[in-house]
Amino acid sequence: MFSWHKKLALISIALVFQLGIFYSVYAQEPGYYGIGREATENEIAGWDIDVRPDGKGLPPGSGSVSHGETLYEAKCAVCHGAFGEGAGRWPKLAGGFGTLKADRPEKTVGSYWPYASTLWDYIHRAMPFTAPQSLTHDETYALTAYVLYLNDIVDEEFELTQTNLAEIEMPNKDGFFVDTRPDVENPACMKDCKDPSTIKITSAIQGITPLQHVENRKKANQSNTLGIEKPASVETAQGALIYKNSCFICHDQGVAGAPKLGDKSMWVKRISQGNKLLEEHAIEGFSGETGVMPAKGGNLALTEQEVIEAVAYMVEQSTENMAEKATENND
Repeated sequence: MFSWHKKLALISIALVFQLGIFYSVYAQEPGYYGIGREATENEIAGWDIDVRPDGKGLPPGSGSVSHGETLYEAKCAVCHGAFGEGAGRWPKLAGGFGTLKADRPEKTVGSYWPYASTLWDYIHRAMPFTAPQSLTHDETYALTAYVLYLNDIVDEEFELTQTNLAEIEMPNKDGFFVDTRPDVENPACMKDCKDPSTIKITSAIQGITPLQHVENRKKANQSNTLGIEKPASVETAQGALIYKNSCFICHDQGVAGAPKLGDKSMWVKRISQGNKLLEEHAIEGFSGETGVMPAKGGNLALTEQEVIEAVAYMVEQSTENMAEKATENND
């Protein structure tokens, strides 16, 4: 009669033997983890919904501009505007022609996108924002046709189909090309290298927002307007430059609820609280009812004094704006 520990030993040996067989079988198949299964054709089809410029991937269907207009007003206009002009900070869909070389280009479907298939694919995949992939194929064709119409690419009688979508030529079709330049090596600096401790990041948005014009004006005349409608005082000239480098991206357009420079309605309450509180919020960050201010505007390389100078500049500009409007109202 076996004791319990002998039985346990035999069971352990059997398990080790079985595991050895299992390992020997699957060790010959590198990368196989023994879990999951192959996806079915239907499962793959659910993910394989992309559309190529030549029309491959498009499902059967069609949609007219007139039908697309009705759908657009019901499902899209609340965000993208009645005519594709963009509501609030939602993307513009139409216009912007001839702006791609400007300092602030407008990249819309008509001015920037190279293929009509991208428009169909994106609408089908991600729109409307509140219920993506809820549109039928015909509805997607109709909405695509209407957005193309808003950009003067098709006429109001046009009907988009699986067959003719690939034939549409977008205005910026030649704006994208294959970069044939060869890869090059960038050898590391080995002598007379700049001391990394002396390098200072002056702006988080350099390279994204063109600012060379600001530097050019600064060199021409330190007390010049720096591209601002009203000249800054000598005390806030440096603040104007800091504003252009680190604050402009939000305070010019009101991004994330940021008060626009010179907008009386957005600044009067803030200024009434005093510069000290404004400086504290700008340095440490602040979350209010109407927006969010990241610490130092998101550019942590700024010193506290530089932030204070930028605040002083914005207050000066907005105070002057208030005074002017008050004078106009009295007149």
